[in-house]
Amino acid sequence: MALTQEEILRYSRHIIMPEVGVDGQEKLKNSSILIIGCGGLGSPLAIYLAAAGIGHLGLVDFDLADFTNLQRQIAFGTSDVGRPKVDATKDRITSINPNVKVTTYRTKLSSENVMDIFKEYDIIIDGTDNFPTRYLTNDACVFLKKPNIYGSIFRFEGQATIFWGEKGPCYRCLYPEPPPPGMVPSCAEGGVLGILPGTIALIQATEAIKLILGKGEPLIGRLLLYNALDMKFREVKLQKDPDCPVCGKNPTITKPIDYEQFCGIALGQEEATVQTNGIKEITAKELKAIIDRKDKFVLVDVREPHEYQIAKIPGSKLIPLGEVAERANELDTADDIVVHCRSGARSAKAIGTLQKMGFKRLRNLKGGILAWSQDVDPSVPQY
Repeated sequence: MALTQEEILRYSRHIIMPEVGVDGQEKLKNSSILIIGCGGLGSPLAIYLAAAGIGHLGLVDFDLADFTNLQRQIAFGTSDVGRPKVDATKDRITSINPNVKVTTYRTKLSSENVMDIFKEYDIIIDGTDNFPTRYLTNDACVFLKKPNIYGSIFRFEGQATIFWGEKGPCYRCLYPEPPPPGMVPSCAEGGVLGILPGTIALIQATEAIKLILGKGEPLIGRLLLYNALDMKFREVKLQKDPDCPVCGKNPTITKPIDYEQFCGIALGQEEATVQTNGIKEITAKELKAIIDRKDKFVLVDVREPHEYQIAKIPGSKLIPLGEVAERANELDTADDIVVHCRSGARSAKAIGTLQKMGFKRLRNLKGGILAWSQDVDPSVPQY
């Protein structure tokens, strides 16, 4: 479709650039991009791609906006808390550029729907923060021969690249298998500088526009690493793995698989957690009951000291997860021990460590201190 007179005015600062011009802007208008996740990366991605004149944006996210999002997810305002993220993001896009067609998918990507959703778009941008979706996105892009513009963020660091099995390495060439469940902390556990997602998302958006225009050198086979504390970028060359199970010479994975099972994560969980097979659990209300009865037990908090300053359960003993093995002598194998963290993942891992050291009377606080705040003591801050 050709540009309207209003669009020529709207995009005039693009059009006067010889690298874009009318033809380039029409390419943007006639292109389609799917954004996976409307969170820290997805928010600035949606805003800037809409402003740039991408004709069709797809949004995939099943989550609701909450207060913890507002520090970095700039597509939302306070009044959007509780709304589906795809709806709030669509409204934001429309307010910026009503010429953009927006298709929303308020669903969790799965092996059943990923191919049907992806096939409608020219470019896929991965703005997710969990391994099942990253592997699913990568593999579907390889099967459909589509570029996968990847970004990830954590604390003060981020990275970005383009995985494209047709022209270079894919995600599995770099990470053939996911790390053990619970090994890599999520942003909810480790934190993220609110500004950082904007930097990485704008790199992803820039790469998408370059691909559509056919200009510049794309980040295919190059992983760009960013350290905000040092304000430095560095680049790592990526090689295609001839033995890659998806894009290699003799692929062993030829269709989407059950990635939640593959990554050791239960379907429906939003954060990476460890398996709790063989680990006894206790609910927040049950913990409150044994405290009120004054039963003898030890409550161990395995979060970090700065988290302990934010919120704590009275009477808890702080032993950060990384110190559990060396400080196990502060505990008695004869004691009843309840272990907790923020949401239950790190505490389950700590229990696994203690079990190997001979501790048997262990229980994990289901849902962690978040459950305590929700079900027992609302005065304890959630974070």
